[in-house]
Order: sequence, then C-alpha cells, then structure tokens
Amino acid sequence: MAIKRALISVYNKDGIVEFGKFLSKEGVGIVSSGGTSKALRAGGVQTFDVSDLTGFPEMMGGRIKTLHPKVHGGILAKRSKKEHMKQAQDMGISMIDLVAVNLYPFEQVTGKPDCTIDEAVENIDIGGPTLLRAAAKNYQNVIVISNPEKYPQVMQEISETGDVSEKTRKMLALETFSYITHYDAVIEAYLRSKFHPEEKTPNYLNLSFKKIQHLRYGENPSQGNAAFYTDPQFSGCCVANSKQLQGKELSYNNILDINAAFALVKEFKEPTVVIVKHNNPCGVATNRNLLKAYTTALSVDQDAAFGGIVCINRKMEGDLAKEIVTRFYEVVVAPSFSPEALKIFSRKKRLRAIEMGECEFPLKRPPMISYRSICGGLLTQDVDIWMYEPEKLKAVTKRQPTEQEMKDLLYAWTICKYVKSNSIVYARNNQAIGIGAGQMKRVDAARLAANIAEAHGETVKGSAMASDAFFPFRDGIDAAAERGVTSIIQPGGSIRDQEVIDAANEHGMAMVFSGMRHFRH
Repeated sequence: MAIKRALISVYNKDGIVEFGKFLSKEGVGIVSSGGTSKALRAGGVQTFDVSDLTGFPEMMGGRIKTLHPKVHGGILAKRSKKEHMKQAQDMGISMIDLVAVNLYPFEQVTGKPDCTIDEAVENIDIGGPTLLRAAAKNYQNVIVISNPEKYPQVMQEISETGDVSEKTRKMLALETFSYITHYDAVIEAYLRSKFHPEEKTPNYLNLSFKKIQHLRYGENPSQGNAAFYTDPQFSGCCVANSKQLQGKELSYNNILDINAAFALVKEFKEPTVVIVKHNNPCGVATNRNLLKAYTTALSVDQDAAFGGIVCINRKMEGDLAKEIVTRFYEVVVAPSFSPEALKIFSRKKRLRAIEMGECEFPLKRPPMISYRSICGGLLTQDVDIWMYEPEKLKAVTKRQPTEQEMKDLLYAWTICKYVKSNSIVYARNNQAIGIGAGQMKRVDAARLAANIAEAHGETVKGSAMASDAFFPFRDGIDAAAERGVTSIIQPGGSIRDQEVIDAANEHGMAMVFSGMRHFRH
C-alpha cells in the first residue's frame, strides 16, 4: 500500500529531522504541528501545518490542534470499506497513512520536586493519545510510531519494499497501546496522590513498571518468562536503581536476595555487614571496623554463607574485598566501591558487584505499597516500614532489662524483622549469635537458632532473644532459658501472655513487649 501522507507531532524530536527527510525523499507529504513544524523546517524538511489541512488555526494555547474530523477521518477510515471512502471524499477528507507522535513529558515534569498541580495538568496530552489510539486501531491501513527508536526500522522496510509489513504494523500498534496505557497509569497515580491521597485501595489498580532486564529464568530453570521491572517513579537507593559494576548477569534469586540484604542493612546507622542466603540473613554484625564486622557476621553460620550475598552500608574498601574473595559468594553489595576493591573483585569474573548509590544510613523507606501475586489475583498492603511503637515498648516482667540487654534486644529485634516467619534471633554486643528461620513451630525456631550458634562454637548464654510474633506457649521461653538466654523481646498479644510472662519470671528473665508484629511469609 503506497504511503502518501504522514502526520508528525512529537515532543521528543530525536531523529525526527532525519525521518522527515527520508519521508520527503520517498515522496510522502508531511503534515505537522507547532514545534514539530519548526524543527522540520529548520532541518530543511518541507511540511504543511495541521491548520492547512483542517482550515482551523491552533486554538486555546495549543490545546486544540489535531482534534478535528479532517485529521481523524483521514486516520480512521478503513480503505477497504467503500462507504468510508465515499464519506471521506464527500467531506474533503484526505487519507493519512503514517502517524508519528509522542507525548508531553508528564512523567518527567511531575518528577520534579517543585512541580505544581497546574503545571502537571498542562502536561496531560490529549490530542497525542487520541491520534495514537486512532492510528493503532487502524493499524492495517495506518503505520503508527510512538517510539523514536523505531524510525530506522520503518525507514529500512520502506526503502526495501515501499511499505511496512503487517507484522511490523501489529508490533508498532501494540507498542503504542502499551505506551498510552503507561502514560495514563502515571497520570492516574499522580492525580490520586494529589486529589484523593487517603484512598489506598482503589477499585481498579493500575500499575505500570518498565522492564530493565530480561532474566534467563525465574526461581528455577523450569520457570521461564522471567524479567526485572522497575518503578520509574521511585528514585531512592534500591536494587531497581542499582548499578552492576562487574560479574555475571543477575538472576531472579540474586535480585530477591539483594533486596532482602539491603532492606536489613539500611536499618543500621553504624558500619554493618549482612550476609544473606535464600532470602534470609545468616550473619549480621556491626563494628566500626568493617573487616571485623564481616568476620563476626561470617562466624554466625559459615556454612550457610557459602554462595550467599554480602551487603554492607559503607564504601567497599580493599582490605574487606581481599577477605571476601577467599570464599565463594554470588554477589557483593555496597553503596560504592574503591578502585582497589574493584581490582580485587575483578579477579573473580563471575562475582557480581552491585553499587547501590550513596545514601544516609539508617535509610528509612517512605510509605509505599507492596504487591504479591496469587493465583487469579493480587494482594496489596503497606510496606512494613516501622520497627516498633515507642509508646507500646514496655517491660512486662518483674526484672527490668539492663541498659546493655535493652541494646541487645533492639539489635535482635531489628534482625528478626527481616527473617522469614516463624523466626527467632539471638544477639549480643552488636552481632547476631544464632538465627532460626521459617519454622512452623516457634519453639523449633528457638532451638534451631541456638543449635546453629553452638554448631559454630558460640553460645547463646547471656544473649537477647527476639521473636517476630508472640509466643503461643511457654515452651519457647523454657527452651531459651535452658540455653542461658537472659532477655526476650516479642510483640505480645497472645491469650497466653500471662503464662509466658510467668515463665520468664520463673527463670529470672527480662521480657519486653514491642507491641508490633513482624510476620514475613
């Protein structure tokens, strides 16, 4: 099908002059509007204004340019329908065979901290999406280009065949509808945050994420169609905004583990090392000397650390890098890396080095929503960003915790929040001693954490114990007391709280209720 007329109206003018010159050379007449006309003419491309086609000038500060029957009739007319073509002829409507349009930069404008609502609203494109939807709907007759990166492909096909294949037309139409859908979702999210911020669970949940990486597979090689998407609206330090400096391509499981490790390490103000395996911390320690923090964290469970992820909240220096490369890890994560550290890591070509970017620790997550897919649907909730409610933090036993015990309790509590339920963490002197994760019975988590510590030459005697949820029975308290644990922190809230408190009193333990649960399924 011969391409005789093109309509071009773009905000992003990358490549548009070259594309316009190509179309002119192919004998295609070009109709354009506003700034696009100026750019094309400045580049030596002959073009007609939309107003020449419609007989109406641009109106209302450019709000009305292309919303006209002589434009949309030329796009929407089905060439195979005689009545369409007869009506077009009767009304003096000429066919438009190619539409190249991209939209006002709403996302970029609203991303500026000083953007006003009026400014945002003025950057809601009306004519552009209408043109694109019309052209994409009539893809069999009209070539639609919403992405400047597709100009070369279209030019090549026209050069070779004089037209664009049906396969390419379908691909361009699908890309266009995806582009418009994203644009509308961003507008809706912004306006909801301004006009109705208290509504956190709308009737229709419209999400838009951008793919940044195709993944070879998901959790297991049998699980295909894996990809990594980012929220373009989130600009903080996170795995989605990180930079890979070296190593193999990240896997699905790597990304999950990096996210888990960074979520925990960001809670600490002082230099801290977190080692994660299978989405659970298996070592955590805090020390002004990061090398010492690392060796202490590793001692919690050296076996589990094999093939895990090391994450720190300070710059990665050479002395720590030398120690890390003596063992096998999948990934190392830090805000930044010294040249010496990168040189050392470069000897292990497969080791992934992930730079999270400089941020101030502890890094508190802003209020946001988390999403989890289930069969046939989606679950949403506020992200668990709080550690405890200060006014609800209280000792409930006869013995009050000492100052040191309180420090140990809060340290253990911080780690416990990021361990899969049911979870128990023992901690002492700014380090984890034992971590028990993912048990069906809380008492088993308590025993497992103590067993892990003892298997690596440690003892939980004199340590603090944290439980992510309440103790349903006293057995967990008794198990901890048998190992010499002296203090406990837990949310409270069980119908057997008094039984549990009595058990702690019998053993002379100090127990603190946090008043906040941290289940992690």
